[in-house]
Amino acid sequence: MITSIEITGINKYSVDETTKKYVNKKIGKLDRYLPRHARDSVTAEVKLKEVNRDHGNKYEAEVILQVPDKIITAKDSTVNVLAAIDIVEAKIVAQLRKYKQSSIAHVGRRGVMSRFKRSFAREL
Repeated sequence: MITSIEITGINKYSVDETTKKYVNKKIGKLDRYLPRHARDSVTAEVKLKEVNRDHGNKYEAEVILQVPDKIITAKDSTVNVLAAIDIVEAKIVAQLRKYKQSSIAHVGRRGVMSRFKRSFAREL
């Protein structure tokens, strides 16, 4: 569980307790998508803002995750602040999967040369 989560309301938006609990629940569980070496040093910053846009979106959520060697951000705006948090969480999960794939050294196609040697030995 990500323990260092900073939740702030921007432009006179006050964050209530239910929203704080929801953010801690959703963003705190994102450590399961991180590599093991990054789980201890990750910090999260959540910015919630109330905006009035022409197309009806009233709330904007932005999540900034600081992981080793990278900063991962996602931002979205919807009619409901909790829905915005859900959408941002899905975006962050996709970015964390890419980060994990790039940061872990995978040993792909294990034993390719040994298979080649066996098949070549059959030919002789």
